Amino acid sequence: MAEAYFPLPTNLPIPLDDGAAAHLPDRSLPEIDLPGTDGSMVNLGRLRGLWVIYVYPMTGRPDVPLPDGWDDIPGARGCTPQSCSFRDHFAELGALGAGVFGLSAQTVEYQREARDRLRLPYELLSDASLRLECALGLPTFEVAGMRLFKRLTLITESGRIRKVFYPVFPPDRNAEEVLLWLRGAVSASRTAHQ
Repeated sequence: MAEAYFPLPTNLPIPLDDGAAAHLPDRSLPEIDLPGTDGSMVNLGRLRGLWVIYVYPMTGRPDVPLPDGWDDIPGARGCTPQSCSFRDHFAELGALGAGVFGLSAQTVEYQREARDRLRLPYELLSDASLRLECALGLPTFEVAGMRLFKRLTLITESGRIRKVFYPVFPPDRNAEEVLLWLRGAVSASRTAHQ
């Protein structure tokens, strides 16, 4: 379970909805190729079918300390528990027809270590140049000389954003929230087609 990796402190500050993702629903994903941890290039605008793309600031590593004050930044802490939660619910998401990508501004090499160490059954995408900040207006923040994405989760269908989870808190519950929404969307779709 996610709690086995970097358990979340109980007193984390809760991020507030600052409106930085309000423009995203119903937007088309841009035609941008991003490198994945399997060596492939993924063009977000050409993704077909249903996808969950969770965007996170950065995963921690056991041998590297987190930036000073990391736990005090609302929404920063929890990338590893979030990734583990999507790992643990991967089969359920797949049963609903959804693929999964994690996405951060970290390098592919850094992400590959996390994917392997956490035994993630899906790939992570690297946007080290923050191209999605410009192309989609994804929200970011700065810490320790790094510009990182704020945590949010997109549900996309055939290249269009259907649902945005923002802010995401607590991050280790995000996969369950996504599953709940997807089950409702699938049920509504079946009812509409009867």
